[in-house]
Amino acid sequence: MNEMKLNNKRTILVGLAFLSICSFWQMYDNLVPLILRETFHMDESLTGVIMAADNILALFLLPLFGSLSDKCRETKVGRRTPFILGGTAAAAVLMNLLPVLDNSYSAEAAPFRLVSFVIVLGLLLIAMGTYRSPAVALMPDVTPKPLRSKANAIINLMGAVGGVLYLGVTALLYPSAKTRGLAHVNYQPLFIIVSLIMIAAVAVMLLTIREPRLAAENRALEKQHPEWNLAEDDGSGNEKLPVPVKKSLAFLLVSIALWFAGYNGVTTWFSTYVSEVMGEGIGGTATCLMVATVGAIVSYIPIGIIASRVGRKKTIMSGVVLLAACFLAGFFLTRHAHTITPVMYVAFALVGLAWAAINVNSLPMVVEMCRGSDVGKFTGYYYTASMTAQVITPVLAGTLMKHISYQVLFPYAAFFVAMSFVTMCFVRHGDSRAEAKKGLSAFEDMDD
Repeated sequence: MNEMKLNNKRTILVGLAFLSICSFWQMYDNLVPLILRETFHMDESLTGVIMAADNILALFLLPLFGSLSDKCRETKVGRRTPFILGGTAAAAVLMNLLPVLDNSYSAEAAPFRLVSFVIVLGLLLIAMGTYRSPAVALMPDVTPKPLRSKANAIINLMGAVGGVLYLGVTALLYPSAKTRGLAHVNYQPLFIIVSLIMIAAVAVMLLTIREPRLAAENRALEKQHPEWNLAEDDGSGNEKLPVPVKKSLAFLLVSIALWFAGYNGVTTWFSTYVSEVMGEGIGGTATCLMVATVGAIVSYIPIGIIASRVGRKKTIMSGVVLLAACFLAGFFLTRHAHTITPVMYVAFALVGLAWAAINVNSLPMVVEMCRGSDVGKFTGYYYTASMTAQVITPVLAGTLMKHISYQVLFPYAAFFVAMSFVTMCFVRHGDSRAEAKKGLSAFEDMDD
């Protein structure tokens, strides 16, 4: 087999859609719990229910729109791009209504403003749900199977950049000294900036990526390498997985659900945790999370290279061990602290490294088990597993924090992450099936 080279530039441009998505969700996870608690005065359990709503919708929307984009008639801009464009445009409009309603309710509490906020929030979550699976499926569409861990490293890098853009803007606009003591904080400038980031990222992707041509080239390449395919065609064009592969897929999806239960518990509640336990404002939270995100950013490319040498499964399991250890450390570091310390920054940088090791390789392991025509559907499976966990964990963690202590958050997260190590031991398929080039030469651009 001729040596293949990953096209860095093209993968970065494909990743702009994921940058847009991650910038939004970083803001959503950080701001919406604070708005619900501080403006609308909801308790932890009710806040957790609302924070789980996006994941409940995602359980249905992500597999649905992943499969719809698989079956979509090829347009001039492709199968996935129309979903990305429509979803981004709708989200950019709806998200800017939220701070208007937040500010309005703060000035004069009225039931219809609360109802309006919840309705707009629901519509916004639907808009985001329509294009996440198509956006993520675009990378496997245009990338050969043996190179997908490396490509996913770059995609995750782009997502992390989106998160850092949000966190950097937040730390700049809302330092603790500026927000401490305020009865209400106006977040409208932040929503406007994030919506502009989303629009700009998707516009650049549209202008530079020719999805129909690139997807056709990749399909032709995969036909030349039937050994890459674990799935079997039953003769009617439907997916048929051998029983051992089905078992591996099931254990992998359970593992995904478990580590997302732990990780999302922390990301959902961390801003509230820091406020209640340590007395820090959103600026301190944003700085701490930015350190974790930067830790992930510097890890993505090395993790992609490591996975090509030692395998995706071993890389994931190493990340799982490190993530559980970091969450346990987080419990001891924060329980008596009143401010973010340098040691906490180190711990959260390692959280970023651990999450990179997991995230870079988990989606490629799932889509490794399918044919090219079903990438959207299997991407939907991945998100069904992760979103099932994220439906449960905000409510469960919030309820435990309310009835036991806020300090239960980190042990809770460590337990679920540790359980995912056990289930990953039973995953036997989905690892890289072709020897990769060594070192950075694997990242050289190939001709368009």
